[in-house]
Amino acid sequence: MGNVLCGSSPGAQKDRRPLRTPRAHPARRPRGGPPKEAAEREDVGPVAGDPGGRTDRGVNVTVDSTAGVPKKASGTRRKRGPSRSGSIVSPPEPELVQLLTPEGERIEHPDFSLETTPDELRALYRDLVLVRRFDAEATALQRQGELGLWASLLGQEAAQVGSGRAMRPGDYAFPTYREHGVAWVKGVDPLNLLGMFRGVNHGGWDPNEKNFHLYTIVIGSQTLHATGYAMGITKDGADDAVIAYFGDGASSQGDVNEAFTFASVYNAPVVFFCQNNQWAISEPTEKQSRVPIYRRASGFGFPGIRVDGNDVLACLAVTRWALDHARSGNGPVLVEAFTYRMGAHTTSDDPTRYRLTEELEAWKLKDPIERLKAHLTRQGWADQEFLDAVEAESEQLARRVREGVRTMPDPSPSAIFEHVYADGHALVDEERAQYEAYGASFEGGEGR
Repeated sequence: MGNVLCGSSPGAQKDRRPLRTPRAHPARRPRGGPPKEAAEREDVGPVAGDPGGRTDRGVNVTVDSTAGVPKKASGTRRKRGPSRSGSIVSPPEPELVQLLTPEGERIEHPDFSLETTPDELRALYRDLVLVRRFDAEATALQRQGELGLWASLLGQEAAQVGSGRAMRPGDYAFPTYREHGVAWVKGVDPLNLLGMFRGVNHGGWDPNEKNFHLYTIVIGSQTLHATGYAMGITKDGADDAVIAYFGDGASSQGDVNEAFTFASVYNAPVVFFCQNNQWAISEPTEKQSRVPIYRRASGFGFPGIRVDGNDVLACLAVTRWALDHARSGNGPVLVEAFTYRMGAHTTSDDPTRYRLTEELEAWKLKDPIERLKAHLTRQGWADQEFLDAVEAESEQLARRVREGVRTMPDPSPSAIFEHVYADGHALVDEERAQYEAYGASFEGGEGR
């Protein structure tokens, strides 16, 4: 009975005729890629969406796109596992847009050209160094008990500085709680950032003055705020765009997917900038998505692209293109900056409990600052005097931050009643008066 189809007799089975003639199978392709003539004809790299494979030119591009978006890449798919010889094949590098290799070699890309002067490159290097030094000082201050918490950006400087410098003055940024590099390029004083983590203010800067929203602790909710703001820009007829930052872990949040839906349907001029630093606290990216994150955009009807998040030039070029695409009425774009969180998720986290030292060491070789430094020195655009001057400036910034944090005044307890409403409110005023009277009853004034 094991050979009899359900509902058929053995005789009927014997007399059955095929309903269609099997097609002849095409000649088997050589393992490892498309036929040579196809590769030569198309002149493209890896398969779009495949996390493996590199082009022969050393330039990787991955774009799920609609009309007017850079061409998809295609080519070899490589898998992890034993080779025919029995040796283990190392996992391939992911395909992505890259303009500056980890060794500091400048390469061109057909879809994302970028012209920079030596002065502009030196300015980017200065940004990277100062942001990293400020971040390191903040981590030290938290360890010394001066801050309640700190979320380090170590390793993600290029993604933040590159995307931040791509914005025009009128463009508006909606950050998470880790975009210290974007805050720097938008002109926010680092001490204002640290005031929030010290618990003496709720941010301390005017978002409308800097076009940089207050930090958002709730995971992913800022993407909805950004989308709504972008929809307002469209109604105002302004020539601006919005960029919303979030992480790979936040991509699993409902708020983010709802933002994708609204942005796509209303053609909002917003760029969703995902910093995929490989770890959502202790959860790796493969626990967030079965496909590369940038490919999620195609399901919502807008383009997605992956960029080398440790390459400040590629991040600058891709984000500039994405913002221009959005502001021109073409709708949203998802940019996945493929980077790595070199430190802990926050100072309350111990990453040694869930990731390997070998992984960290491999990513150190892709350091965003070292690759730009290598390029500058190789081209003769940065001598030791320049490098020493930037280092000295970074130490001066660290001292200012250290002294400023330690001398921050504590807020008045009655400050909790401020900014509850835009205008005065009778009930809040009454509660404030009662609280202040209670505080005044203690010796020395307000109760603590």
